Amino acid sequence: MATQDRFDSGQPGMSLLQRAFQINLVLVALICLPALVGFAMLYSAAGGEMEPWAARQIVRFGVGLVIMFTVALVDIRFWVKSAYFIYASAFALLVGVELIGDSAMGAQRWVDIGPLQLQPSEIMKIALVIALARYFHTVGSEDIKRIPVLIPPLLFILAPAALVLRQPDLGTAVLLALSGTMMLFLAGLRLWKLGVTLVALLSAIPVAWQFLRGYQKARILTFIDPESDPLGAGYHILQSKIAFGSGGIFGKGFLGGTQSHLNFLPEKQTDFIFTMLAEEFGLVGGIALLVLYFALMAYGTIISLRCNSQFGRMLGMGIITAFFLNVFINMAMVMGLVPVVGVPLPLISYGGSSMLTLLFGFGLVLNIYIHRDIQIGRRQHNTST
Repeated sequence: MATQDRFDSGQPGMSLLQRAFQINLVLVALICLPALVGFAMLYSAAGGEMEPWAARQIVRFGVGLVIMFTVALVDIRFWVKSAYFIYASAFALLVGVELIGDSAMGAQRWVDIGPLQLQPSEIMKIALVIALARYFHTVGSEDIKRIPVLIPPLLFILAPAALVLRQPDLGTAVLLALSGTMMLFLAGLRLWKLGVTLVALLSAIPVAWQFLRGYQKARILTFIDPESDPLGAGYHILQSKIAFGSGGIFGKGFLGGTQSHLNFLPEKQTDFIFTMLAEEFGLVGGIALLVLYFALMAYGTIISLRCNSQFGRMLGMGIITAFFLNVFINMAMVMGLVPVVGVPLPLISYGGSSMLTLLFGFGLVLNIYIHRDIQIGRRQHNTST
């Protein structure tokens, strides 16, 4: 008796060339358009120079595209089988940050692997989605109603979120918790149980508060009244609001932003890059970027829902949900609707780890499209030799 792999669909796999011809070029174009906007804004942030941000971001995007296409062409059953290993590796890197991580700007978030400097919390955003997608693929829709079945995914979510909070990185910890909670909802968790989960997360706030640094506590308190410390904790958000308002309907023009180019606007190349875009291109430019994001998320959602396998649907929806949360929190943050928590704007903000992991995630969405008709088994069974 030979044991067939539990995730074998029993369907013949496509050749590499067949997969390459199946790549969804519309999705690729929808990914590239916001990235082009990002290159232009980084060029503007440097005062009309490619260095130090735009040129490096273009190189990173090019490397990310190679990663994206490579991920897309791998058989989807490989990602099912490797899901827990990917999660365990990301978790090990988070532990490594605690032990040997590099510190910068008061936070310990990076780890060196040879010539590479990685931010494991960014990798965990994708690893968590992959692991939860596999878990809920192997769990029946009826089983999700049982409380013991929910314990492993809650541990998947809370363990890395706690480690990230210790770095400290409040924004990414919140994103991990929200992304994981949304995955529970997508898996079919009843609303009352989801409510209990949210209450449990909210009840952990007093504990989480103890892990926050002084400047993070000040940001949250200043969110309530930014004018209470206009030159300290409230400076970022006040300058952001001024820049937003000065942009008006049509903006001041490309390279014409005064708040950003006179260095009143902090972190204009990373967390507050949307503010710079709104100052230079106004309300029209901000809405145009939102339309690009909406088209990308809507198309990714359609691809995910068309997938025949539960793993593909959960994985695709999880990645699109995480992408949406990144966009929403960043934009809400720079407009003063939520506290400043340090979340970059996807495909726009300057950053290596965030760009590469994001394109890795979109590579998985492309992979889902290529393998949309593949059925992936859930149970192990025996066949005669």
